[in-house]
Order: sequence, then C-alpha cells, then structure tokens
Amino acid sequence: MSASESFRQESTPRGSWEDVRDLPPSAKLVAKVLEYNETMTQQQIADETLLPARTVRYALNRLDDENVIDSRFSFSDARKRLYTLDIES
Repeated sequence: MSASESFRQESTPRGSWEDVRDLPPSAKLVAKVLEYNETMTQQQIADETLLPARTVRYALNRLDDENVIDSRFSFSDARKRLYTLDIES
C-alpha cells in the first residue's frame, strides 16, 4: 500500500454504490460511465453522457460529496482534472 493510499484511508472513507443510490439520475449516469471508462475529463464525460457541462459538474460535485470519485490534475493539461470512480469493491 502506498503512502497516498494509507493517507486516503485515514482521512476519507471510500464510498460505495449504496452512497450513489439516492443521488440524482445524472450522478448515477456519470458514476456508471466512469465505471466503464476508468479515467475521464469533465468534457469527455459530457460527450459520453450527452449531458450539459453544468449538469456533469453538478453530478461530479455530488459524487465527490459522497466520496465515490477521485480527481487529480491532468499532467498533459493542468487546466483539466481527471476523474475516476473510487468505490469499495
């Protein structure tokens, strides 16, 4: 286990599909798209789901509130963030 993984386990518990159950449909759709595509930018999620960028942003914020996604800055373009699903198995 890396230092960042152990820090994450101590600081923030990982979410589960139970946490996603009561979220809006847009957040559920974004979670499912991330489940199948692993890592995506907000624009890629919007293109894949056909949701407006504002709705994707709202869904990502809701998923982040439930600790079911992880985000980091893109190395190729620091203006973008990369999102991955982070749900306990």
